[in-house]
Amino acid sequence: MLAPHRYYYLHNFQRALAWVAERYADLLDERERRFLADFAALPQAPQALLVRMLMRRGPWFRASRLVYDEISSTQEAAAPLLALGWLDADAPMTLDELFALHTRPELDRIFAGAVAKGARKSDLLDALRATQPQAQPYAAWRPGGDPAWRVAVADLCERLRLMFFGNLHQDWSEFVLADLGVFQYEAVPFDASSRAFQTRDDVDRYLALHACRRALDDGLDVDALLQAVADCASDNPWLEKRRAKVLLRIGQACERAQDWQAAQRVYALCAYPGARHRRIRMYERMACFDEALALALQAQAQPESEEETQRLARMLPRLRRKLGQGAPSGGAAAPVIRLDLELDRPQPPAPVEFAARDHLHRDDAPVHYVENALINSLFGLLCWPAVFAPLPGAFFHPFQRGPADLDAPDFHARRQALFADCLAQLDTGEYRATIRQRYMEKRGVQSPFVFWGALSDTLLEQALDCLPAAHLKLFFERLLRDVKANRSGLPDLIRFWPDAPGYELIEIKGPGDKLQDNQIRWLAYCAAHDMPVRVCHVRWREAQA
Repeated sequence: MLAPHRYYYLHNFQRALAWVAERYADLLDERERRFLADFAALPQAPQALLVRMLMRRGPWFRASRLVYDEISSTQEAAAPLLALGWLDADAPMTLDELFALHTRPELDRIFAGAVAKGARKSDLLDALRATQPQAQPYAAWRPGGDPAWRVAVADLCERLRLMFFGNLHQDWSEFVLADLGVFQYEAVPFDASSRAFQTRDDVDRYLALHACRRALDDGLDVDALLQAVADCASDNPWLEKRRAKVLLRIGQACERAQDWQAAQRVYALCAYPGARHRRIRMYERMACFDEALALALQAQAQPESEEETQRLARMLPRLRRKLGQGAPSGGAAAPVIRLDLELDRPQPPAPVEFAARDHLHRDDAPVHYVENALINSLFGLLCWPAVFAPLPGAFFHPFQRGPADLDAPDFHARRQALFADCLAQLDTGEYRATIRQRYMEKRGVQSPFVFWGALSDTLLEQALDCLPAAHLKLFFERLLRDVKANRSGLPDLIRFWPDAPGYELIEIKGPGDKLQDNQIRWLAYCAAHDMPVRVCHVRWREAQA
């Protein structure tokens, strides 16, 4: 069911333009200011038609395909847009663009006899490329046909969308989902320091980095891309993180092309987490074992994360062997209890985790499939004020599921006092009431930590009764140590003993399954801190003949 008014999408677009005009007036150029003024002065129908087109994949649109109940005449609505130059009927259209706008039967009529009937659309395109013009206006391709228009302000509107959302992966549908109640968002206060972009150059650099990222799909020119990324350097920490991530993607593209030397060179310039261990791997691929070992030892002395430490533990013995060195003995990790189960295959087929859950469940010891949902949700509910603190560079617009710097290395450090206040409740017992209250007050509000679909009153109450506060604190502290890496990898099941009270985490592995690195790290952490955990290996019982 749509929003109650027919122009819901237009009203949302108008809200976004007003937001940008109010918050980013100092970053707009004359063309953008003129667009805002001219758009506001248009009648409703042309406004609606332009927004409809901006919400669809373009840049070309056929008038006959733009049919909407609230727009009585598409061509009349287009006339003011054509007069402003926002739509262009005379722009050159390539053969490929023409093909994207038409079905195969339509193309057969346009190019009658060009290729045998029944041939694929791609075959017709290949056959025509050698004989047809490179580009020409749509009317020249299809004389007498319905008009087609190219949106000439798409780049301008894309820039305004970026300034509103602070990214290009969200689009205008966010408004619609919010209007329909599909998504609810936390209300966070905004001030001038909360803007995604502080200068016009920031916007330009973001768009340039986005173009670099897309250029990877068109072919790999490492030197040109590195120069383009270098030109995007700025004093904006948020943009510098994005620039580092683009460098990482370039390095990965070099790896896929098996250009180890180029990949190593790119990773050497990249400060994004994970780039260093990839650089070590490139040295190893090139048989530069001395360089690989030296960089690995440097990383071991100052690891960037538990993930890197884990990777180094596998790399170092291998590198030392290749250099003829003995591997020093390492300390043994705390053992994790193993459980082996033989079960009948579920009918109808079901995930192995569900089969194990149902087998282990008892009325006096209920078992829940929670994976990452429970611990993250308890953390998100307790630490809600810290997660949604309106810090500079965290919240840019009203449609954010969480702070923009969630995965940044300094996410915790910037909010250290706020998180400390939240976790202090685990020492006093207040946390139970706080979590219950937030569970009721915030239900359904988007959060990067809270899995509303996985929570229930029963699960929440059993967790609060059976999980010791000291263990919750250990879980939460590790989450904060590396939010990006540690939000996943938690065991699949949790078993409660309400009468004791107590709990146990259980990781389920079916036939042929292996533990993933992030799971191994969580299991080792739990075992090291005497938090009850085990790995359950399931094999299917063979059917009797």
